[in-house]
This record gives sequence, structure tokens and C-alpha cells, in this order.
Amino acid sequence: MADPKNGAKWSKYSVEDGNLVRKADFCPQCGPGVFMANHADRKACGRCGHTISNQ
Repeated sequence: MADPKNGAKWSKYSVEDGNLVRKADFCPQCGPGVFMANHADRKACGRCGHTISNQ
């Protein structure tokens, strides 16, 4: 049985016209390669803890 979390990383990317497109937002402090997690009321970085509230 496949790990359900393992499949989630593929939802962050797509290929359009032969180019890789990253769908999620990057952390402004960590830089490219570290995605922000989307929660109901905020976006949070799991690496550094930076949080942006949704208003």
C-alpha cells in the first residue's frame, strides 16, 4: 500500500508545454524549494515556522 503523504508532493507540481510548474507558494525566508503549507486560516513553513495569516 502506498503512503498517502508520498502522493501529496506530486500535487505541488505540473508539466505545461514541457516545462515544470510549481503550484505552491515558496517560503519567503527559506527561499525556493521550501513550500508553504496551506491551512484554513494561515500558510506556514514547516522548516522555519514562518506564518502568514489569511484574511
